[in-house]
Amino acid sequence: MKVIKKIGLLFLILLLIAQFFRPEKNEGNLSSIEPFLLETNPPENVKTILQETCYDCHSNVTRYPWYSHITPVNYWMADHIKHGKKHFNLSNWEGNSVKRKDHKFEELIEMVEEKEMPLKSYTWTHTHAKLSNEQIQSVVDWAKQVRMMYALIPKPE
Repeated sequence: MKVIKKIGLLFLILLLIAQFFRPEKNEGNLSSIEPFLLETNPPENVKTILQETCYDCHSNVTRYPWYSHITPVNYWMADHIKHGKKHFNLSNWEGNSVKRKDHKFEELIEMVEEKEMPLKSYTWTHTHAKLSNEQIQSVVDWAKQVRMMYALIPKPE
C-alpha cells in the first residue's frame, strides 16, 4: 500500500509542476480574419456560425475557456488548434492561391455536410457550436457560392 501512496504522491507532484509549463497561446486579433470575410462575403448568419464554431481552431483568434489553463488539457487544445489551422486557416487566407482556396471550400462543404465539423470533442464543451440542419445548409450554400466565384477567376497556366 505504501508503494501506491508514493506513486500517487509522485504523480500529484508531477502534475503540479506541469502546471508551470504551458504551450503558446493562439491569441491574434480579429483583423487577421478580415481579408477572408471581405473576399468570401458570408451572410450575417454564416458569419455568426463561423465565429461560434470555426474561429477557435481555424484562425489566429482563439477564445480560451477556463479549463484550457490546466495541463495537460492545454497541450491537447494547442494540438487541436495547430492541426485545425494546418488544414484551414482563416487568418492566413491571402497567402493562398485561388486553386487552394477553392479546394479548401470543397473540403469545408464535405466536412460540414458529413457533420465531421465541428469536431465532436469541440461540441462537448461548446454546445452552442452544434450545427442544426438549417445552419449546415446555410454554410454549404454560401460555400458553394464562393466556389462558383473562384471558378470564374482565371487561373494561371
